[in-house]
Amino acid sequence: MRIDAHQHFWRYQPTDYPWMSADMQVLKRDWLPEDLRPLLEDQRIDACIAVQARATEAETDFLLMLATQHAWIAGVVGWVDLRAQDLARPLDRWGEAPGLVGFRHQIQDESDVAAFANDPRVRRGLQQLQNRSLAYDVLVHAHQLRDAVELCTACDGHWLVIDHLAKPAIRNNEHDDWRRDLARLAALPHVVCKVSGLVTEALDAAGDFHTDRLRRYLDTALDLFGPQRLMFGSDWPVCLLATSYARVTAIVESWSARLSPAEREALWRGTAQRAYSLG
Repeated sequence: MRIDAHQHFWRYQPTDYPWMSADMQVLKRDWLPEDLRPLLEDQRIDACIAVQARATEAETDFLLMLATQHAWIAGVVGWVDLRAQDLARPLDRWGEAPGLVGFRHQIQDESDVAAFANDPRVRRGLQQLQNRSLAYDVLVHAHQLRDAVELCTACDGHWLVIDHLAKPAIRNNEHDDWRRDLARLAALPHVVCKVSGLVTEALDAAGDFHTDRLRRYLDTALDLFGPQRLMFGSDWPVCLLATSYARVTAIVESWSARLSPAEREALWRGTAQRAYSLG
């Protein structure tokens, strides 16, 4: 069994997705399970994790609805306001929902990431999720990693998942500072990392990227986390800004070919199953 641990679905409405800029026209349409399923089959991927792309509780409801309709959507990473005083209310409402495996917030878009990470309401909310054995995806840019380290250190009751290797600026070949800060997260045993979202971070002014440069960042992630704390994710359909689903998969397959069978199993299935408590 192979799992794509990071992809998105949406019915496009411009007001719902303000993060889609003018140069993201390919994303500005509906992207639904019927669009993804043939791609998964072509790449011999059996299941996926649907991750939120809107900061609304309606997003969680939408993804959970899709998961009930398609058994191959193995899990949903939804959205909830960690700062809400009545956080238990939506958590209780979703408590029996099959497929709910965790939550995420676009921390990278906060005007003050440090203030968010140090907000006692955020930490209390995250700890409530962890008390319910729900994972939390941490979405930050490389330059925001130091604040993420403080949040992840303070909240160690369950798995935390770093999206997209914390989005290093591959196109600018910025590596050493990112590695130093990512190493602090890798030192936390409850933190795992997604091998995802790299092709868009590597896209250059000519609209292309160099696979050899990507490998350097993949090698660093492997060195820091080891295969038992890495998981594959496509970031589809966002990856289409740079390349096809098939090419994203091929890049990771080629890079991971040197790993042992057990290590590849962790990358393509085991880590996601463990972090998201998948059956």
